[in-house]
Amino acid sequence: MGKTQKIAKLFEKRQKIEKEIEELQRSCQHPTKSIKNVRERLDSTVMVIRYVCDTCSKIVGYPNNKDIENYLKQ
Repeated sequence: MGKTQKIAKLFEKRQKIEKEIEELQRSCQHPTKSIKNVRERLDSTVMVIRYVCDTCSKIVGYPNNKDIENYLKQ
């Protein structure tokens, strides 16, 4: 198998995995959340502070300035 074919198969696997994650996150009730540093986008190196579900790791909100200050003090 050539590199091109292998890369194509890996992209296909990644797409299937991302779709499965999306479905699991959509069905999650997001019972608890924490403030965390996460990537702004999957292809980005920029980190941002967001509320993230502890169960499924989906970004579920934006903390206010007071919450961000408390998080940064930790």
